[in-house]
Amino acid sequence: MDVKLDPSRDDLPLMANTSHILVKHYVLDLDVDFESQVIEGTVVLFFKSRNRLKKQSTSTREMCGSESNEACRVSSPEPCSSPVTTTGTFSSDMGWNDFVICGKGGKDTAGKDCHHDNREQASGVSSSKHCCGTGNHGSEDFVLVLDCCDLSVLKVEEVDVAAVPGVEKFTRSPQLMVVPEELRNQIVHELVTLPAYCWREQLDYYALCSQAPGCGELLFDTDTWSLQIRKSGVQTATDFPHAIRIRYRTKPQGRSVMWTSDQSGRYADVCGHTEYPCRFQSASAATQAIIPYRVFAPESLKGACQETLLQLIPLCLSAAHSVLGTHPFSRLDLLIVPANFPSLGMASPHIIFLSQSVLTGMRHLCGTRLCHEIAHAWFGLAIGARDWTEEWLSEGFATHLEDVFWTQAQQLAAHKAQEHQELRACLHWRRLQDEVQNSPEGMQVLRPNKERTGHVSDSGSSVIRHGLNPEKVFMQVHYLKGYFLLRFLARRLGDGTYFTFLRRFVHTFHGQLILSQDFLQMLLENIPEERRLELSVENILRDWLESSGIPQPLRSERRARAECGLARQVSAEVAKWIRANRRPRKRKRREAEVFEELLPDQLVLLLEHLLEQKTLNPRTLQSLEKTYLLPQQDAEVRHRWCELIVKHKYAKAYRDVERFLLEDQAMGVYLYGELMVSEDPSQQQVARRCFELTKEQMDRSSAELVAEMLF
Repeated sequence: MDVKLDPSRDDLPLMANTSHILVKHYVLDLDVDFESQVIEGTVVLFFKSRNRLKKQSTSTREMCGSESNEACRVSSPEPCSSPVTTTGTFSSDMGWNDFVICGKGGKDTAGKDCHHDNREQASGVSSSKHCCGTGNHGSEDFVLVLDCCDLSVLKVEEVDVAAVPGVEKFTRSPQLMVVPEELRNQIVHELVTLPAYCWREQLDYYALCSQAPGCGELLFDTDTWSLQIRKSGVQTATDFPHAIRIRYRTKPQGRSVMWTSDQSGRYADVCGHTEYPCRFQSASAATQAIIPYRVFAPESLKGACQETLLQLIPLCLSAAHSVLGTHPFSRLDLLIVPANFPSLGMASPHIIFLSQSVLTGMRHLCGTRLCHEIAHAWFGLAIGARDWTEEWLSEGFATHLEDVFWTQAQQLAAHKAQEHQELRACLHWRRLQDEVQNSPEGMQVLRPNKERTGHVSDSGSSVIRHGLNPEKVFMQVHYLKGYFLLRFLARRLGDGTYFTFLRRFVHTFHGQLILSQDFLQMLLENIPEERRLELSVENILRDWLESSGIPQPLRSERRARAECGLARQVSAEVAKWIRANRRPRKRKRREAEVFEELLPDQLVLLLEHLLEQKTLNPRTLQSLEKTYLLPQQDAEVRHRWCELIVKHKYAKAYRDVERFLLEDQAMGVYLYGELMVSEDPSQQQVARRCFELTKEQMDRSSAELVAEMLF
């Protein structure tokens, strides 16, 4: 499939032949060269063919069922760790190790609750001249196809796992000692199917096997989207080598690695997933409200982290635990990323990446974003979408839960928490309206594959709708429509019933990949018949997930809902500013308005209302800036302030726009468009000057989009 795809129109191909063979574990050994901006090294992949997935080796069960057997004896008390990765030219002087803060909120239970992910994971594709897509090719060789883009593959070889000392404990059947290839594959099969309580022994042997010598190079081809590997004479996935080593290097211009300069100058006794050491089965993990945490940041941001982030982490972790229960992971690292990171945050197992932009202003933005990323530990990581087009199952849940966690973290009284959440809903409603008015209809659908959602080809390949379109990165429709669907369902059940259900759902489906109907079917089973009011999986799919625009049930709800108290307060302040803007410059002192102090979300709403005004004079803008100290507020507030500056050509504050474009790149792309649309030469000069200063470090998708605006 070496074809040119149009990023603005085509889908991203995922071509893995996962129906034939799966990657069960991988070991990386990499060198990083910062000067050439290349990562080079090897990855050793351990496979299991599909026709063996439901077979458990008798010899393995016998081997691991005996307490006296050496293979399952854990002799070391240290927590499990990933295989060692070498970093060839990395220097400790780079500055990112200068600031490490460890949380003391909970005992680290990693030694016995380590989340060793032994779930089935896949890599690969099946579109090749050597491959018929069936897994049994008659006289043709079987082809393993791995998803691969922007990598230079240098060598592929089979790994001689039989050469590892002590590995004979995995080869007790004498009939396996005849054919070397069968012996090696049986060793890997026994290794990858070890039960969960043998996880440390398993990790040790993975590491040893990854260092074993090669025993023959394999044939391979590459194209734009895949790496295709075969062994001459091997016609089935079962006979294909089960351990291979790939030597590769990244490309400096590759899209998966962004280089930048340094800046510091329990409900179920048995789980339904593949065996691994699961924290949801641990009584001690269930009561651990705050998992151990550390913060990594450059020296220049140490103070901001101490003042804001470190105060919030234990509060947000505890709040999340109070809502959803057991933390899926045993520990958490937080990394403050460079200014050119293209989003406010991103979550991975055991680590959260946070933009520097969340550290400015009051702690509100930092708290909500931290809660959002913590929520991904449950939705997105512990539970994932089986079809990547259903990203609302991750982002919709995280957006809904971030408000719940944040009000809990602030320990607000019930009525105040309700008010704050209603204010957030008001802001989300405005953004959703704007989203559907300014985005293609096809990209507003949360379940674009409809009844074919979750389907893959015979080989296991699939595509991600609009996966290459750079505009999709900046869209929030999956966040917002998903948020409002979950809010609608929570109101139908009642919050108490809904969140009790949600904990049960997590305990049922953690460690698994799901589709929308898995969640909706279980939810509806928990709603009494008299309260369903014609709710059905089919209706929800049709109205909320498979249609563009704003769902009709949401339109009806918003029309019927009265404005919340915090929003009414904002409306009153807006009226004051409009009156002040209309008064002549010379006025009596007794006529001066008295403005109320507002919360950050209220400030955002206020500025959005003022953006709807046709004209605001410089005196009003200056008074706004002084009254609310706008340049010192968080990035969400400052973004709206910058929009006002641009709209009304308030030249005295162009410095605030420049600062935002340089320091808040995760949010600044929209402002470039506003500066250019104005057709004002001085504003266009601001845009071009800032782009020249940042384009070499800017995320590539963002840079390409901005360049289209400017030139």
